[in-house]
Amino acid sequence: MKTLALLAQSIRDVPDFPKKGIMFKDITTLLKDPKRFKQTVDTMYKQYKGKKIDAVVCVEARGFIFGAVLAYKLNAGLVLVRKKGKLPYKTYEVTYDLEYGQDTLAIHQDAIKAQGSVLIVDDVLATGGTINAVCQLLKKSKAKIAGIGFLIELEFLKGRKKLKGYSITSLIKY
Repeated sequence: MKTLALLAQSIRDVPDFPKKGIMFKDITTLLKDPKRFKQTVDTMYKQYKGKKIDAVVCVEARGFIFGAVLAYKLNAGLVLVRKKGKLPYKTYEVTYDLEYGQDTLAIHQDAIKAQGSVLIVDDVLATGGTINAVCQLLKKSKAKIAGIGFLIELEFLKGRKKLKGYSITSLIKY
């Protein structure tokens, strides 16, 4: 699709960030372009338009950008997944392994109605560890995961393996 090629061209490669050997996909160049940002959101929206989505669940921090706009367009609630200690009310938490160490994500316990249909949105699918942790949080919330959407998927990291059984879409694949 021509639009997806244009979106991919709008993403800047930054070598050796955040550490040597990593080719970072910088989406700020896409976000600053109103036309490309709109195309991105509209393309993501088309994939979920007409599906019953009660809430869009997005992950700190870049996931908030796309999650908020999609929640608005889908007439759905917005649910934030944040790092431990960043949410003010009772939370469910999941600790998961990173390449070097661990991290903990949290969601408010009352953020989603039991059996509510949710769409998870984030900017990049890499190893799948973060979104797998989000899925675990949503299981604690008794939510139904209707889909998982990404702007970018780094296929060589095989993140989909950790997300088997879920409907996953990604606009741009590297």
